[in-house]
Amino acid sequence: MANHELSEQEIVRRRSMEALRERGIEPYPAAEYVVTGHTKEIKENFSDDLTPPREVTIAGRIMSRRIMGKASFMELQDAEGRIQVYVSRDDLCPGEDKDLYNVVFKKLLDIGDFVGIKGYVFRTKTGEISVHAQDITVLSKSLRPLPMVKMKDGKAYDAFTDPEQRYRQRYVDLVVNPGVKEIFIKRNRIFNSMRQYFNDHGIMEVETPILQSIPGGAAARPFITHHNALDIPLYLRIANELYLKRLIVGGFDGVYEFAKDFRNEGMDRTHNPEFTCMEVYVAYKDYNWMMRFVENMLEKICLDVNGTTEVKIGDNTVSFKAPFRRVTMTDAIKEHTGFDITGKTEEELRAFCKQEHIEIDDSWGKGKLIDEIFGEKCEGSYIQPTFITDYPIEMSPLTKKHRENPELTERFELMVNGKELCNAYSELNDPIDQYERFVEQMKLADKGDDEAMIIDQDFIRALEYGMPPTSGLGIGMDRLTMLMTGQTAIQEVLLFPQMRPEKKQVKEEAENPEENDSTEE
Repeated sequence: MANHELSEQEIVRRRSMEALRERGIEPYPAAEYVVTGHTKEIKENFSDDLTPPREVTIAGRIMSRRIMGKASFMELQDAEGRIQVYVSRDDLCPGEDKDLYNVVFKKLLDIGDFVGIKGYVFRTKTGEISVHAQDITVLSKSLRPLPMVKMKDGKAYDAFTDPEQRYRQRYVDLVVNPGVKEIFIKRNRIFNSMRQYFNDHGIMEVETPILQSIPGGAAARPFITHHNALDIPLYLRIANELYLKRLIVGGFDGVYEFAKDFRNEGMDRTHNPEFTCMEVYVAYKDYNWMMRFVENMLEKICLDVNGTTEVKIGDNTVSFKAPFRRVTMTDAIKEHTGFDITGKTEEELRAFCKQEHIEIDDSWGKGKLIDEIFGEKCEGSYIQPTFITDYPIEMSPLTKKHRENPELTERFELMVNGKELCNAYSELNDPIDQYERFVEQMKLADKGDDEAMIIDQDFIRALEYGMPPTSGLGIGMDRLTMLMTGQTAIQEVLLFPQMRPEKKQVKEEAENPEENDSTEE
């Protein structure tokens, strides 16, 4: 039953659906339809010299039709692309009964319907590789018309370009907008390329909990839920770091995970509350090794996905050819502001922020103040891949102290196209130092910092059993996909980005609150 007022076209399509049934044609058949060819492969393997011509069975969605009396053309779209189909009335209906062509094909089928075509491949007089239909099977009736671009007087109409509509109805976006599907095919290639790189290095893929009793491994605000059977609060993970380190303690030399993480924070063109992060931890390595590991991995991924080490992103051309530039955090801030953060107190950092009109919060400590200075004054300048290294200790509660300067840590972030892409450490494996860092985080929490880390006593216990020297890396897969596909909005690389409820839905829920009450007794 439709939950909206039907348009004239929707009414017509529903009548066509019933008319098909009246003729004994089920518009939603259950039987398997065996496909023997796809559009791209058919075109690539076509030969004019093949005798007899190749017979194929294809299936897909009708995207256009040209009705021409006894012969017609339509364009069929499958998972690989589009191909023209030639339909002759006498070939489709060799007997006296022409109903399949005159009524079913010409009147009861619509753009958007799924059909199966059996026929043979040929080249038309205009040179277009096509399929000559000898049988048509209705596979699924489309009850809503697709938004299709129409040209009139040189202007395009009805194009499906509104971002909110595209993201909310991705299923339509994928059908009618060429190129959107390619983004997600490339996303899949990125994951496969990275997974292959880790596997080739003997690093094992694992899975860790999404529901956690303590949200750890990052400075972020969590989503909170409740476990009814245990009667305890639980958190959707903000990171999987602490669990992966537990596995290093347990004896794995290298582990990685593609993790769905959740952070209850703002949404914009580069942030979604649900996102995919890959984290990898390798024993007996440090952050210098990890930098080499990362730049070689990204060069490989770019080649695997795009066939080149360069990507065009807006007006910028970004090169992932290794090696990448390395700049310390202190030098980066000094280079862009003239301000040397070395040895500065919290009050001095706060005064500099106010002087530079950088918005800050009274609850922030030195780490977040320095992070805000870098974010406001430096980050956007790094277009080409650049490792920002050696972060102040206040910014990195899970990182090993720098071997040459105890006020710094062995940490880097990779900046690309003005944004952070990944974050890596020589991991802190001293349990006493780690506990003290957690205590400092709790002091920030007491001051009102709702992103400060909570002490994870079990993680401290794990470190007390001993964790070997380890290097770890976290990389945002959504942002990496943006870079590798040249996109500037994270919503373009998420199949179903988080959206506000539709206005109509909000209104209905407000009018019928009892229907939405899911409280358990």
